[in-house]
Amino acid sequence: MPELPDVEEFRKVFASCAQGEVIRRVDVRDTGVLHGVSARRLRATLEGRRFGRPERLGKWLLARTEGTGTEGTGTDDAHTDDGPACPTVLLHFGMTGRLVCGRPDDELDPHDRVLFTVGEDRQLRYRDQRKLRGLWLADDDTAVARLLDRQGPDALTVDRKEFEAALSAHRGRVKTVLTDQSVLAGLGNLLADEILWRARLNPTCHANDLTERERHRLYTHMRRTLRSAVTAGRVPPRPSWLTGHRDDPTPACPRCHSPLRHARLSSRTTLWCPHCQPEGAG
Repeated sequence: MPELPDVEEFRKVFASCAQGEVIRRVDVRDTGVLHGVSARRLRATLEGRRFGRPERLGKWLLARTEGTGTEGTGTDDAHTDDGPACPTVLLHFGMTGRLVCGRPDDELDPHDRVLFTVGEDRQLRYRDQRKLRGLWLADDDTAVARLLDRQGPDALTVDRKEFEAALSAHRGRVKTVLTDQSVLAGLGNLLADEILWRARLNPTCHANDLTERERHRLYTHMRRTLRSAVTAGRVPPRPSWLTGHRDDPTPACPRCHSPLRHARLSSRTTLWCPHCQPEGAG
C-alpha cells in the first residue's frame, strides 16, 4: 500500500511531468475511480487549464490548476460570477495506485484509469489495479478543506509538541493511533511497524501511557525513518530494516536476531521483536 514516501515520490513524478503544463486532454478510461464528479465534468473543468505545483498531505496528492484564458466556458466548468475558480484534483492511491509519466502514444496498461495529456508530448497516467480510492475534483480551496477535514497533521512536517499532544490525547494502542489518518496523516502499516521497532516500543502499548521520554524517542525515530524512506521513494526493504524481513519464511530481528512475531492488530498484520519490544515496553 502506498504510504507517505510513495506519495511523495508520486508528487515528484507529477511535478516533473505536468507542473506548469497546459492540460490538453483528459481521458477517463474507467469511471469507477471518479468520486463525486462525472467524466464529462472533469474534462470540461480541466481541459485548457494549467497544472500548478502539486502538494501532498499524508497519503493525498493535491494537483491545483491555474487558468490560461483558453479553458472551456461551458455549463460544466468551474467558474463563478466573481471570476474563475481554481479547481484542484485530489488523488488517493489506495493499495495499488500510482502515477506514471510517458507519451500519448505509449502502449496502454490495462490498469491505466485516467490519462492527462499535457504540454506537447507528455501524458500523466493514474494507474490502479484494485481501484480502492481514486480521484476527486474540488472547485475551490473551501471544497479542498472539506474533503480533507478528517486528516491530521502531516507526519513529515508535524512538530514534536503537536505530535506528543496527539499521542497523549488517545487511549488506543500506539500502532493503531499512529496509523489513524485523523491523528497523523501519512503513516501506514509498514512505517508504523518500522518506527516502533526502531523506538523499541511494543505496538500494543497504549499511546497515552507513554512517558514524555518515550514520546520524544518515538518522534525522533519517526522523523529519521521518514527522511530515509522519502529519499528512497518507498519504505525500503533493506536488510537492516524490519521491513526487509517481513516476508522471510522465518523472520528474525535484524538487530538482535531473535525470532519476530506477527499478529493482527486492528485488522492489520503487525510485526515486532518480542526481545527488543517486550510487552510493557512503553
